Amino acid sequence: MTNIPSVRLGSSNDDVSKNLGLLEGLAGTWHGKGFNLIARPDKEGSAPLFLELNQTSETLRFEPIATSIPNRGNSQDDIELFGLTYLQKISDSVTGGALHIEPGIWVTIPKTDAPPLTASVARMATIPHGNALLAEGTAISVNPVPGGTFQIEPATTAPFAQGGPLPAGGKQGGFPEYDLSNVTSAASNSRTPFGNSPAIPLPAEIDGVPVQAVVNDPTRLLQKALEGQFIKDMVVLRIATAAAINFTEPLPVTNGGGGIENIPFLQANANAAVVFATFWIEKIKHPIRDYMQLQYVQTVLLNFPILKAGQPPRHLVGLPQNFWRPVSHRHHSQREGRSHRHPRHQSSRITKRPVGGPQFRLGVIT
Repeated sequence: MTNIPSVRLGSSNDDVSKNLGLLEGLAGTWHGKGFNLIARPDKEGSAPLFLELNQTSETLRFEPIATSIPNRGNSQDDIELFGLTYLQKISDSVTGGALHIEPGIWVTIPKTDAPPLTASVARMATIPHGNALLAEGTAISVNPVPGGTFQIEPATTAPFAQGGPLPAGGKQGGFPEYDLSNVTSAASNSRTPFGNSPAIPLPAEIDGVPVQAVVNDPTRLLQKALEGQFIKDMVVLRIATAAAINFTEPLPVTNGGGGIENIPFLQANANAAVVFATFWIEKIKHPIRDYMQLQYVQTVLLNFPILKAGQPPRHLVGLPQNFWRPVSHRHHSQREGRSHRHPRHQSSRITKRPVGGPQFRLGVIT
């Protein structure tokens, strides 16, 4: 093979695009809306958890890296990675408040002999709460998309005990905060919009989807967005910080792996244990000009103990479970000191626009 030079100069725009492979479609600046759900600790409110629900506005900017990224080999020859930097900014579209900022990098990884692995992709991210993650996985091309659409697998949002089995998705969480018809103080004082100023009530529906259905399964918003659209082709990116996500039986994630690091405060209070996500880069048919659309759903598992009045929190002993569709029904024991996993979901549909895009490619307006 050709040796990778020590001095690397920027490549042509065409070469940069080609080297990115299936990640090339990410390049540009994307704008759109989405939904965020997180069950977080609420010691100050003396509640087992606080259910935060946000309609979101998002900007996601990807910039290609002009040169290769060499990894020098010992057991095999050197390899080259290619990638994009990104910056994600998310705010609450109702209150205007800041929610999330995340710088990171996506890279392509070629097939390797040591270790023996097929080609893959990886995302590296840093989060200002005090987390850093590496999530690996695969990129596949679907061309054409049969029937111009597809079904997004349901996700669920309910906390569950560490080590417990994981039923199918789309079911309502067992804690009272997850039942939006429950307006007692026990539920409403530990659920959005409590604490907001002004406390703007949750809408009855979002984009025609009842909010209760969104809380049970945020991906219904993504499925709704696909109604009336025809997808000509798409790239699917599926990544995870673990090699398998545990349903009732473990589901392997092809080339999945990596991990998460948390600062000590998070380890003790709300430890991010697993991240898994799917991104769909879609080309949408339009009578005037086709356009690009990016949809994604991401789940972060937070481990923290459920509080019991008058007693310190108690953790279950055992290895944490990794999962794709977390759910459990409420049991009395869940509110009495058992340690639970609290999935945080983000789902979003965003479209690319030609504002501030990278020099080698402008986005396509919707």
